[in-house]
Amino acid sequence: MSFESYSENLLRYPELGFSLDLSRMDIAPSFREEMSGKVAKAFADIKALEAGEIANPDEGRMVGHYWLRNPALAPNEQLRKEITEPLAALKEFASQVHAGEIKAPGGSHFQNLLIVGIGGSALGPQFIVEALGSASPVATYFFDNTDPAGMDRTLEEIGTDLDKTLVLVISKSGGTPETRNGMLEAKAAYESHGLNFAQHAVAITGEDSKLFNFAKSEGFVEIFPMEDWVGGRTSVMSTVGLVPMALQDIDVDELLGGAAAMDELTRQESNNAAMELALAWYHEGNGKGEKDMVVLPYKDSLLLMSKYLQQLVMESLGKELDLDGNVVHQGIAVYGNKGSTDQHAYVQQLRDGVHNFFATFIEVRKPRSGESIEVEEGVTSGDFLQGFLRGTRSALYENGRHSVTISIPEVTPHTVGQLIALFERAVSFYASLVNINAYHQPGVEAGKAAAGVFLDLLKKVSGALADEPMSASEIAGKTGGDAEAVYHCLTHLAASGRARQVMGATAAQDQFAK
Repeated sequence: MSFESYSENLLRYPELGFSLDLSRMDIAPSFREEMSGKVAKAFADIKALEAGEIANPDEGRMVGHYWLRNPALAPNEQLRKEITEPLAALKEFASQVHAGEIKAPGGSHFQNLLIVGIGGSALGPQFIVEALGSASPVATYFFDNTDPAGMDRTLEEIGTDLDKTLVLVISKSGGTPETRNGMLEAKAAYESHGLNFAQHAVAITGEDSKLFNFAKSEGFVEIFPMEDWVGGRTSVMSTVGLVPMALQDIDVDELLGGAAAMDELTRQESNNAAMELALAWYHEGNGKGEKDMVVLPYKDSLLLMSKYLQQLVMESLGKELDLDGNVVHQGIAVYGNKGSTDQHAYVQQLRDGVHNFFATFIEVRKPRSGESIEVEEGVTSGDFLQGFLRGTRSALYENGRHSVTISIPEVTPHTVGQLIALFERAVSFYASLVNINAYHQPGVEAGKAAAGVFLDLLKKVSGALADEPMSASEIAGKTGGDAEAVYHCLTHLAASGRARQVMGATAAQDQFAK
C-alpha cells in the first residue's frame, strides 16, 4: 500500500477536522463507475425524502429527522414550527430546572434523571450521556428494559435521592409495553416512598397518545411532543435526545450544528463521505450484506457507539423484502466494543479466524485535555492507544481483512453530531442502493405480536392452575394452548412464585399446581 494510494483514498473535510480513510478497503475505481446508476438514484431518493415525499410507504409517513438540525428544509411552516417551538421550550424548561425555578415537590433541586424508554428512546440518550455527559450536573439513570431485577438495581443506585429525581418517560405511541411497565414500576417506587410520581415526571410522546393522555390526567410536570415523522432509531436530535441533553447541560445547538454541517457536506455529489461509506458497505458485502461490520472506537467515551450503530444499521437495513416485494434478506450485522480493549478480546479472531467482517475504526486524535505523563521514555498512554489502532489496522490488512477509519479531532457535541449524521445518511444511501425501505421495522412488530400471544396464554394458564398438580399437556388441554408454550408459561409462573412445580423425570412429566 503506497502513500499515494492512501492519499487518493482519504476523504477529508478540513473545516470539520474530519477524515474518512478507505485505503484499506481495496475498492477499484471501476466499481464506482459500475455503481453510477444506483448512486444517481440514491441521491435522487434522499433529495425527495428531505423534500417531504413519503419515504416510508408501508406506513404512509414522511421521514424528517434531517429537518431537526435544519428546520428551513422542512416542506411547510407547520412542520418548521413542530421543530423550532419544542426546541425553544425544552431549552427554557432545562434552564428553569437548573435555576431551581422548577423544583421537586419538597423544594429541592432535581439532581438526577431517570429515563424510561426502550430501543431508540433509550439508546440515543445513553450514547449521548456516555459520550458527552462526564461533566453533567445531574446523574442519569435508565429503565431501558422490562427486567424487574434491573429496575430494582437502578432504584437501589438512586437510593434516598428518589425525591430529587426527575423522570422522563419516552414513548411515541405511549403503548410500548416495556416503557409502560417501566413507568408503572417507577410510579410504584415513588408512591412506596410517599412521593407523588406525577410531580416528578415529564412525558415525551405523540399528540393524543396513551402516554399523552395519562400524563395530562395525572398532572405531569411537562409534556414534550414526539412527531410521527421521527423514527426511534433516528430520534436522538428530537425531543427524545435533546430534552435529556439540555437537562444535563450539554450544548444541544452544537450537536445540531455538527449534524447540519455533515448533512450539508454529504448532499454534494462529489467528495461525499456518507455515499463513500455506503459504497464501501456495498462493495464489501457484494450488495447482500455478506460481511459483518465490527465497530471499534478508540476512545472510552464512545463505548456505546457500536451499540447505537447496531440499532441504526440493523433495524434500518435488516429486511426480508425489497421495495418491489422480492425476497432479498438484506442487512449488515454490527457488533463491537472499544480499542484497545479488543486487543485482548476478539482481535485474534478478526485477524486469524473466520473472514466474515470488515472493521470500522473510529479515531479521536486528541488524547486528553491537559498534559500527559510518560509511561515509557518518550511515550504516553495516548501514544500507546494510537499505536494499538494503527497496529491493529495494519495487522488486519496484512491478513486480507479490510477496514474503514473515521477520524475526528476530539469528542465534543459538534463532532458527535457529525458522526450521527454521517451514519444516518450512509444508511439512507445504502438502503437506496439495495432498493429497500430503511424506515419500517416489520420484524420488530412481529416480535411484539408474538409476545402478546404468549402473555394471553400466560393468563389462561394461570387461571387453569388448581390445587391438584397437573402436567403441561393436561393444562394445555384445558387452555387450548400448545403444550410446549404452556410449559414455558408454567415454569415462568413457578420461578416468579405464582405456581408450584414438582420435577418429573422429563419436562413432560413435571407437575404444576397453585
